Amino acid sequence: MTTTPSSSPTSSPTQELSDAGVSIWLDDLSRGRLNTGSLRKLIEEKNVVGVTTNPSIFHAAITTGHDYDAKIAAMAAAGAGVDETVFAITTTDVADACDLFAPVAAATKGVDGRVSIEVDPRLAWDTAATIAEAKHLYGQVNKDNVYIKIPATLEGLEAITATLAAGISVNVTLIFSLERYRAVINAFQSGVEQAKENGHDLSKIHSVASFFVSRVDTEIDKRLNAIGTDEARALKGKAGVANARLAYQMYEELFSTERWALLADAGALPQRPLWASTGVKDPAYPDTMYVTELVAPGVVNTMPEKTLDATFDHGAITGNTVTRGYDDANATLNALDALGISYNDVVAVLESEGLDKFVASWKELLGDVEAALAAARKDA
Repeated sequence: MTTTPSSSPTSSPTQELSDAGVSIWLDDLSRGRLNTGSLRKLIEEKNVVGVTTNPSIFHAAITTGHDYDAKIAAMAAAGAGVDETVFAITTTDVADACDLFAPVAAATKGVDGRVSIEVDPRLAWDTAATIAEAKHLYGQVNKDNVYIKIPATLEGLEAITATLAAGISVNVTLIFSLERYRAVINAFQSGVEQAKENGHDLSKIHSVASFFVSRVDTEIDKRLNAIGTDEARALKGKAGVANARLAYQMYEELFSTERWALLADAGALPQRPLWASTGVKDPAYPDTMYVTELVAPGVVNTMPEKTLDATFDHGAITGNTVTRGYDDANATLNALDALGISYNDVVAVLESEGLDKFVASWKELLGDVEAALAAARKDA
């Protein structure tokens, strides 16, 4: 159950969403949000109970405005390199956000009040390096309510298991396909089993599985437009929600097994589905579509602020909109297949593009910070 601050509105759509069992997280973080109190205000007024970050978010935060100038100047004076500087900046922001969300974490016994930080995306294809980086990030942030984000690449699956086995809570990111999601849940349950063997308190190990939504529509709509028939156009904007709904069906299935029951009896908590990429990219669609159409108990929806504001303003929350839509979701994916749109090809393209985007953002961030360090040394 999601617990929200008592000062939250009693009748807003975001409160109704929380009451329906959806945890609202903000998909953004910056020093400015922390310093100005704008993040605290979202906690108090719009039912935000967590934060997610990614390399693109940090790139935008650090290279916009002057919030990090003093920190970069101090790192330059200390002789720090670019990787060390970026690591210090990002982990400090996340640690401070963890402190801000600590009351929410306490009220929800660690289920919410979470702040996520992602391993260096350049490591996504290196299992051992990802494990080492996850432990390094966890040790540096040093907060019970941090989530370490690990991409759901094939190489990432083993890293997810190993990180959980060490008692570290994990946000599995960049999930697009149902097949990969099944593998992620298996990796999670294996990690919890190993954590139990290692003597960890299972009730303190948390995880979410970030299933991306809008990008599925972006890719499939492009292919539907290329087909160009009325039948194809009628399917536009339906695949992302259908895919996510079938992911929730898989979640219900795989957390109802005897294997999971044994872990639950030992104190383990299920890995919650998290809807990511919930900002609507096509203006022809309702701006709250990936919120109102994906309401179900025990899920997280991480939103860009624009989507959060739209939901708060006019989101129509009508109860559970996921479990009653399984038949329609299957029919949608079958119809796409009948048109010759390959699901496996779509999700493979999306995973590759998603990783490439994060790697590019990270490299741009390193380049920009390196230039800022050089400028600071010159001015010193």
